[in-house]
Amino acid sequence: MIRSELITKIAEENPHLYQRDVEKIVNTIFDEITEALASGDRVELRGFGAFSVKKRDARTGRNPRTGEAVEVEEKHVPFFKTGKLLRDRLNGKEE
Repeated sequence: MIRSELITKIAEENPHLYQRDVEKIVNTIFDEITEALASGDRVELRGFGAFSVKKRDARTGRNPRTGEAVEVEEKHVPFFKTGKLLRDRLNGKEE
């Protein structure tokens, strides 16, 4: 599902809300999650999962095309860990 599909589905399930308002709500949620991760915070959505940032150390990698050694800089990457309710639902263990 992409962002526009999410907005459309929420708008359909909540006919009392205008689609433009749903779009603002969804964009605000994503922006807040992005800002929190950018500042190094962890974002937890109970029953869904937790977003965090993991640090990857600098290393020597390989160019897959030439096999030549390449220095890869240290970087920070987003990480998502599923919550128990989501994991159970995906594995068919719904309550």
